[in-house]
Order: sequence, then C-alpha cells, then structure tokens
Amino acid sequence: MRVAIYARVSKEKCTVRSCGHLKSEHAAGKGACDKAKCKCSRYEGQDPENQLSELRRYAKEQTWEAVEYIDYETGKHSDRDQLRRLFHEASQAKFDVVLVWALDRLSREGIGETFEHLKRLKQFGVGFVSYSEPQFRTNGPYGEVFAELMIALAAWMAKQERLRISDRTKAGLVRAAKEGRIGGRPPRVFDRSKAHKLRSQGLSWRAISRKMGIAQSSIRKALATPK
Repeated sequence: MRVAIYARVSKEKCTVRSCGHLKSEHAAGKGACDKAKCKCSRYEGQDPENQLSELRRYAKEQTWEAVEYIDYETGKHSDRDQLRRLFHEASQAKFDVVLVWALDRLSREGIGETFEHLKRLKQFGVGFVSYSEPQFRTNGPYGEVFAELMIALAAWMAKQERLRISDRTKAGLVRAAKEGRIGGRPPRVFDRSKAHKLRSQGLSWRAISRKMGIAQSSIRKALATPK
C-alpha cells in the first residue's frame, strides 16, 4: 500500500537563540546575525524531523511505500503548497492513505474545514491515519462514525487553542501600545508586482519568500490587499 506522509511546522526561525531573523532573510543575505555562523537548516522548536522519524518508522513497519509532503506554515488556513499538492495527487490515486503525527498537523481551521479535508480524501478513496491518535483513524478499529465524532471534537479544540493564542498576542500588542511601546515586526517594503508575477508563474509561497528575502506571511498579506 502507498502512503502519503504529511508533516507541518509553523515557524521558520533561526536556531541561534540571539538571532530572530527569518530563514528567508538569511537565504537572501539580509539581516546579519549576531553570531558569526548561523545554522538555519533547523528551526527552533519546530523541526519536522520530530514528526517524520516516527512516521517513517511506522510506515516501514506496515510495509507501506511512502512519499512525503512537508509544509512550514500555520495550520489556520489550507492555502499551503504541499497540502495542495497532496490533495492534487490524492485525486490522481497516487497513494491510498494519508499519515500524520496528529490531526492538528493537517488542520487547525475548525470542524467544518477539517471535515471538508477528510471528505475530499474519502471521495478520492484515500484513508486517514493519525499516528498518535488511533481514535481518529477513519480505517481503524474504532469505526468511521466514532472517528468522525472524535475528529469533530479535536478540530474544535484545535481551533479554540489557535484563537486563544491569537487573543493573547493581540492583548499584548494593545498593552504595549498603551505603554508607548510598538510591538510586532516592522512592515517590509518590497516590489508587490514582482511577487504577483512570480506567483502567476507558479512559484510556491516559500520559493517567492526565498527569492525576495521577505517572509511568506508578509507576501501573502500584501497580495491579498487591494492596491
């Protein structure tokens, strides 16, 4: 059987603690680190290998033939390059099951969106397996109906946690503003038309980020805002 291993981590921060630069900025040669040597091949607390090593081992034990999809983006939206690729190739019957470390690696969007992802997989004849949560396995011993009920609960909890994190961040920024401090990263100025052109050529957000030396989130926000 063929399996699609999907892993996701949210942040792209340099491993060096004294350096808060984005990996894309280092790749573009911008924003020199305080350290003489900056090793950006790993991410502070966000290394996908933590998920992948166990998922690879599990797939091997099942004698599954594996292909991997890895996103370095938030789970609050589904506009992720590798996730879109995964669904496209699922529609082409390139694998039989999707394997993730946990449900929130697939999505933290909410119940409706999470179920929509699983519904699409089901329509393509693809099963879903959460390695650390056997109760969420649509082809597992608990049965599909029970799995769907548990997935609904977990999806709701994942979205609430994401919203709590967002609320705490906003509250911190408001408090900082009242105290005369400016929070957050200063806005970056870049050529929006160039970003549009690169995106229209089919480049991924990550590739555009590397090419322009601008964070993915900044590019997404700018292109989503009317000129």
